[in-house]
Amino acid sequence: MTEALVGTVYAQPGSGARFDWGLGGATELGRVCSALVVVDVLSFTTSVEVAVSRGIRVYPFPWGAQAAEYARRVGAVAAVGRREATPDHPWSLSPAALRTAPVVSDLVLPSPNGSTISAAASASGVPVVAACLRNAPAIGRWLVDQGYGTTARPIGVIAAGERWPDGTVRPCVEDHLAAALVLDALATVPGGLSVEAAVALAALSSVPDLPAAVRGCVSGRELNYLGFGEDVEIAAQVGVSQVVPLLRDGVFAAA
Repeated sequence: MTEALVGTVYAQPGSGARFDWGLGGATELGRVCSALVVVDVLSFTTSVEVAVSRGIRVYPFPWGAQAAEYARRVGAVAAVGRREATPDHPWSLSPAALRTAPVVSDLVLPSPNGSTISAAASASGVPVVAACLRNAPAIGRWLVDQGYGTTARPIGVIAAGERWPDGTVRPCVEDHLAAALVLDALATVPGGLSVEAAVALAALSSVPDLPAAVRGCVSGRELNYLGFGEDVEIAAQVGVSQVVPLLRDGVFAAA
């Protein structure tokens, strides 16, 4: 089998909705899909949904010290890590903080997973939407209404995952479940689901209580342990939002 043919197989050809993990999966599906859905429940895409629902435009940016300089360049406020937030600068990668922080017009929101993936995908010019448990059904309906999901206009659903200490992707329950919820809304698209997408969707049938799963999974327990349980509670709410954050010209805003 030639290298080119192997590359084609990785793109899950012949299906209208496809599924993969992390930056590598986003890069692969971004080459062939007409729209990408990025899922990073704890907490980038949940934070995006909360911010965009308040009228804040969100710039995704890779995790690192350059975010503040980039924010100055585009005239935005730079969000910081949860533990770096202060009463004078409450904007952070925390859905709970963004719910109560003063509304700003533009926010640079760096994160090591979902934001990095979104920023990279934006460079390809493919439409990118940010999905979490709160808005996953609305995301799926919007994609169908826009005519995505055929073999000619396939959708790539990307679960961002977390990171192991060595930097490799750690597949995680919360992103898997939110991706599955998006795929559930796409289950009847004309192009059908790839095998990977169908297997990812099957997780829903074994998890009757999604909020309990998010609270009890490794990532949810980690945030609770660190004192950010309210972020977990906000992220665990299912289908409460109709907001579709769409990345246009490097900025997430309501579609």
